[in-house]
Amino acid sequence: MTVVTALFEARPGREAELEATLRELVSQVAQETGAIEYTLHRSPTSPGRFYFYERYADQAAVDTHMGTPYLKRVLEVVPDLCAAAPEVAFFEPLVSIKDLRA
Repeated sequence: MTVVTALFEARPGREAELEATLRELVSQVAQETGAIEYTLHRSPTSPGRFYFYERYADQAAVDTHMGTPYLKRVLEVVPDLCAAAPEVAFFEPLVSIKDLRA
């Protein structure tokens, strides 16, 4: 399994537009068979900060996601909507409370 996190910071005045764009992305990713979780979060103290927590079955599923036309379209508009480039990081899960409760 592969975990991806992505942090987006909206340009002042573009918060609602960025949120709508990212919300739409969630509904599209829901159709990807290798996407296990794709959760969008908003900061309660900074309404222009958005965070994705993503889990994929494997690296091939990540690669498929990264190559989708809808993600490419979002990444094309991000420079206009965001104050800076998104911060994206990749992780391997080690342990979870789910594992301990099994």
